[in-house]
Amino acid sequence: MPSFVINEKCDGCKAQDRTACQYICPNDLMILDKDKNKAYNRAVDMCWECYSCVKICPTQAIEVRGYADFMPLGASVQPMRSTDAIMWAVKFRNQKVKRFKFPIRTTPEGTIDPAAGFSTGTDNLKDTHLRTEPGSLGTRP
Repeated sequence: MPSFVINEKCDGCKAQDRTACQYICPNDLMILDKDKNKAYNRAVDMCWECYSCVKICPTQAIEVRGYADFMPLGASVQPMRSTDAIMWAVKFRNQKVKRFKFPIRTTPEGTIDPAAGFSTGTDNLKDTHLRTEPGSLGTRP
């Protein structure tokens, strides 16, 4: 089921140029209604159900309705994101809630070396090598 925005919770990410859900949506579906200052999914039939918008929403205003075979009779799943983990809150139909926490980082934020220690090679865009080749392939020292 596609994502949907709970209007009462959405603050439009405080009216910045782009909302967090607009920034993260891989299919470019989330839009900010500047008149109402609320985000919405402009093409629900194109939603991939990747939960990216749900995880990043700072006010937890975005949800994805579960399928009937997965979420019968009022059960729900809600991810909550922090800087180092995602916690999934699963509410069962008997109203019992279980939480599962999964780390999303193995290194401190901002410490990853994008070149992974390899030379980035040439700035020649016509070069046939990929960015860290041949060093990362071990074919040339």
